[in-house]
Amino acid sequence: MSLGLLAEASSHQGALQLGQVAPAELQAHLAGMMRVRAVERRLAEARRDGLVGGPVHLGVGQEAVAVGVSASLRAGDRVFGAHRSHSHLLALGSDVRKLFAEVLARSTGHSRGMGGSMHLWDQSVGFYGSVPIVAGTVSLAVGAGMAARLQGTGDVAVAYLGDGAVEEGVVHESLNLARVQKDPVIFVVENNLFASHMHISLRQPSDCTARYAIAHDMPFRVVDGNDVLAVARAADELVRAARQGAGPGFLEAVTYRWYGHVDWREDIDVGVHRSQHDVDDWRAKDPVRRLAEAMQAAGFWSVAQQAALQQVIDGQIESAWKAAAADPLPPPEWLLGHVYARSGG
Repeated sequence: MSLGLLAEASSHQGALQLGQVAPAELQAHLAGMMRVRAVERRLAEARRDGLVGGPVHLGVGQEAVAVGVSASLRAGDRVFGAHRSHSHLLALGSDVRKLFAEVLARSTGHSRGMGGSMHLWDQSVGFYGSVPIVAGTVSLAVGAGMAARLQGTGDVAVAYLGDGAVEEGVVHESLNLARVQKDPVIFVVENNLFASHMHISLRQPSDCTARYAIAHDMPFRVVDGNDVLAVARAADELVRAARQGAGPGFLEAVTYRWYGHVDWREDIDVGVHRSQHDVDDWRAKDPVRRLAEAMQAAGFWSVAQQAALQQVIDGQIESAWKAAAADPLPPPEWLLGHVYARSGG
């Protein structure tokens, strides 16, 4: 089982097929991806310039996955991320200022400024956490899906993970348990072909992780992860089935991170199969550009509208950054909070 052309940098670079998707929905997808990218680029610049003290794992180029999946989610669903989860949080509509505040170690951040880029949480939008431990939240998503099944709410849980995480035993235990119990869990694998700096060809016998869904008798979809419409269609099918009691689903979205494993560097001098030529070819599969060009070709979007939207988003991001940077740091007395139990009164 192989990804074939989906894993080839030089393929799938053209405009998207819009089908019958309404212009308003397309514009929402476009704005969502542009917002995520603008946020991450601001974080990349800040990390490069020394304004952010901790590591920042960026997913620029992968925006279509979270935006496409989130289009099928609703209030009550429970979403779990990993260590590269800015997009998963933002695609649900979470506040940009709070994310910036968290990364800048401000007390107004999602984790009061003490978690940084990898410890995010915003229950108000259904995001139940991200952690740096590889596959650390996958089993939690199964638990959340089990709870939703027992509660009879029709809600689903979503577990975002990478192609490296499928090499963890807990992922296979989670797939098995979710399938046996018919829990409404959607396992979303963002297959960007790299785990840290090692290409999937050096780690697995096949570049397609959906073979694990087959092993667990689970419905699956494998899509171009840089096509937000393909992601949205596949996610909608799996989510609808899960809500109706069909059990879990597996979505493999093939994509690519423009930056390296961590921070703003491209990492073209480490690992394997990653050269400047490769990065440039994958950049040509830009999910934002491909959607915008398809909308322009359809006649209801223009270059001027694209530029205007970009200006609005950039302004919002800059305002959120300045506001977060002006927020206070956590007070020193918070340092040992939630670490040691208090005795007595």
